[in-house]
Amino acid sequence: MSGATSAADLDEAPARTIYLNQPQQSKFRDNWVSTAKYSVVTFLPRFLYEQIRKAANAFFLFIALLQQIPDVSPTGRYTTLVPLLFILTVAGIKEIIEDYVSMIMGKAVLKTKVLRNGMWQNIMWKEVAVGDIVKVTNGQHLPADMIIISTSEPQAMCYIETANLDGETNLKIRQGLSQTASLQSREELMKVSGRIECEGPNRHLYDFTGNLRLDGQSPVPVGPDQILLRGAQLRNTQWVLGIVVYTGHDTKLMQNSTKAPLKRSNVEKVTNMQILVLFCILLVMALVSSVGALLWNRTHGEVVWYLEMLSVNFGYNLLTFIILYNNLIPISLLVTLEVVKFTQALFINWDIDMYYPETDTPAMARTSNLNEELGQVKYLFSDKTGTLTCNIMNFKKCSIAGPTAVHIQEFLTLLAVCHTVVPERQGNTIIYQASSPDEGALVKGAKKLGYVFTGRTPHSVIIDAVSGGCTWHRLPRPFSRATRASLTQHCTSLGESLGKENDIALIIDGHTLKYALSFEVRQSFLDLALSCKAVICCRVSPLQKSEIVDMVKKHVNAITLAIGDGANDVGMIQTAHVGVGISGNEGMQATNCSDYAIAQFSYLEKLLLVHGAWSYNRVTKCILYCFYKNVVLYIIELWFAFVNGFSGQILFERWCIGLYNVIFTALPPFTLGIFERSCTQDSMLRFPQLYKITQNADGFNTRVFWGHCINALIHSIILFWFPLKVLEHDAVFTNGQGVDYLFVGNIVYTYVVVTVCLKAGLETTAWTRFSHLAVWGSMLLWLVFFGVYSAIWPTFPIAPDMLGQAGMVLRCGYFWFGLFLVPTACLVKDVAWTAAKHTYHKTLLEQVQELETKTRELGKAMLRDSNGKSMNERDHLLKRLGRKTPPSLFRAHSVQQSVSHGYAFSQEEHGVVSQSQVVRSYDTTKRRTEIE
Repeated sequence: MSGATSAADLDEAPARTIYLNQPQQSKFRDNWVSTAKYSVVTFLPRFLYEQIRKAANAFFLFIALLQQIPDVSPTGRYTTLVPLLFILTVAGIKEIIEDYVSMIMGKAVLKTKVLRNGMWQNIMWKEVAVGDIVKVTNGQHLPADMIIISTSEPQAMCYIETANLDGETNLKIRQGLSQTASLQSREELMKVSGRIECEGPNRHLYDFTGNLRLDGQSPVPVGPDQILLRGAQLRNTQWVLGIVVYTGHDTKLMQNSTKAPLKRSNVEKVTNMQILVLFCILLVMALVSSVGALLWNRTHGEVVWYLEMLSVNFGYNLLTFIILYNNLIPISLLVTLEVVKFTQALFINWDIDMYYPETDTPAMARTSNLNEELGQVKYLFSDKTGTLTCNIMNFKKCSIAGPTAVHIQEFLTLLAVCHTVVPERQGNTIIYQASSPDEGALVKGAKKLGYVFTGRTPHSVIIDAVSGGCTWHRLPRPFSRATRASLTQHCTSLGESLGKENDIALIIDGHTLKYALSFEVRQSFLDLALSCKAVICCRVSPLQKSEIVDMVKKHVNAITLAIGDGANDVGMIQTAHVGVGISGNEGMQATNCSDYAIAQFSYLEKLLLVHGAWSYNRVTKCILYCFYKNVVLYIIELWFAFVNGFSGQILFERWCIGLYNVIFTALPPFTLGIFERSCTQDSMLRFPQLYKITQNADGFNTRVFWGHCINALIHSIILFWFPLKVLEHDAVFTNGQGVDYLFVGNIVYTYVVVTVCLKAGLETTAWTRFSHLAVWGSMLLWLVFFGVYSAIWPTFPIAPDMLGQAGMVLRCGYFWFGLFLVPTACLVKDVAWTAAKHTYHKTLLEQVQELETKTRELGKAMLRDSNGKSMNERDHLLKRLGRKTPPSLFRAHSVQQSVSHGYAFSQEEHGVVSQSQVVRSYDTTKRRTEIE
């Protein structure tokens, strides 16, 4: 990283001078690091900016402003503004909740010891300041970047794990200066006087340049071997004392942190395009109506004297009709999706099947915007070693030259002796601190076979040996390497199979991959890789991981997912459409940068096949239904324009129009988006082929969208023209000049609410109590509102035209006849179409649904809870809803601290201290130096 340069590097911060045991003469950043997206001051402007960037919100804000122009809006001044404010309020509350949870997770209450006022004081991390002398003990994380003064180890050495920085679990060796190694007591530290001159804050993890100038001594250079970085963890070292040089956002950890990319799901992109198409249709409708108004005025202006004509100004008329038809775009869609996705994320967090009790770690949806993306993953990129093995190595088998005792004893003796492991005793138990899981596994294996490594001194290794034996089986390790010259050859040999998935695997190492990703052969490599069932890349850099994901993401029209457990996986996690972090042995960096976090790789199956597929089905059904119900109601205003001479009159009362999405039809899309499921989770896991339905977007594409719009168009024709033609011939409901259109509008509005609610019932596969409440409750809610709204004037000075309308409608025989006939006429086609498809073209999903129906008792799919008690899936879901979020959701470091670490030394070449020097510095038979 230090070798790279960027524009940011050219403008480096100025050098700084830090005074020891004296007040600082310059002001430095504090050590407070916030993970929150907003603050009290920035919330409102940032939130409004993010919301107005969404096309739908910008459109409705534009409509709300147009409505404030006098005599332009046929629907009043506030019918768009009030629902928009309500929607933004709900979205704001959701943002506050998510940001608060994220802040709590990142705000671990950590403390450290600092020498102040002549005493060691326990203070919060955020209170640590530049120039402080800090004491960190074994197992603790470094609160800031600091220069080593002294340590408990020989030659002022210490060992740190940098998994949070670079993903490596092998420990690094750092060594303090010999000039300060003896400064260990509180009194000695208080007497130190001088200053540190060092470079300004920068992002180079492995570089540091500075000088230590102690009073009365010559200046001493300080380099990267003397620096300890924030986020690293002290290991195998009782204590270390250091002087803080960088704090907060000046630390190298924060300098290297990048803002997570803004990820948008594919469904969201398609939805935005559909909104744009609907907006174009809206403009066409407004243009047609404006032209119609001009033609009508020229033809009938002098004859039909009782109509209030629109202005002859074409642009004025166009604005009026844009306002009239604006609700064709569902104003409640965005907030509905926000709430639906937020609830789906809670289901992931509460899933006890993805809870790992050993470390008290539940699954965590760190964002709710990509839930449906989990149901469309086509290419999976996984870190290999730590992610799949959990960095846990066990000695299983070995191959020894012959089955003779001499060879076996010599082999096991070498296992117990030839290593850099350091034993530590906890009571009567020996804990091996090893440089890697492999080395630890070998020593532990020797111990199990009777050759116990018990201690080391600078000149000897101590073991307790007894005779032992073992059996083995040799396993072949096939390996092939694709070279730059052979890529074309491989592509040619595949012939017609190139570009199609074959049951072959490609194995390539990082060195070869460097050439495979070059511009000349990149496409050939991609063609070859896509033709294989699996591609294994060995010993690749974090940048190469990211490049591979980016190549597939840009050149293949498919959703990608990357999963890993270390900081070296952050690049590919952030590059992929969906990033999943595993809370493993390599720190929290991957988890903190991921979209979803799980504790075990095996949980990925349910995350994708169940939660992903369910979320996709729910979100797409919710979106399609929202478009459908809006087209049904608001296209009727266009049909009415042909009746009223394009005068801009409205058929429905203005607040009934505004509250249609917000209240009267708000519940059905929520229940579809939250509780709907095509089949049970057991079936989703038993028949993984069902995942292809969501993977291929069979339920949400341009054809399906237009199918719903055309169906809504047909429904709107039936809902408007049938009642109108019946009522306009009945003299009772006409005045001396024509039909009472408000009366007709209330009847049609009632039919619309009933029809769209029943349509939601037809779309529902899994009926719950919430489904019944949404379908039947929405109808009842409108009728109650209609009755109250028709009687509030003049007590409340609104809607005088609605006075007595409910009584007129309910006394009309035609209304009750049409209440059965009109919705039936609309939906009979839908039922017939669905039945025909199920009869003549039965899909795998429908076959699975039939299988579930046959095995169901009393119409409920039976599950078993953790105690073996029988319960249906609805109750299972409600039980999860009632569960409190596990407390570890709010403990950012609970996983990391509970996992057993302890790799003693790094195997790095040209290190600050050689391996032989490290090993010979230890005498585990002696007690280590203590500090007060």
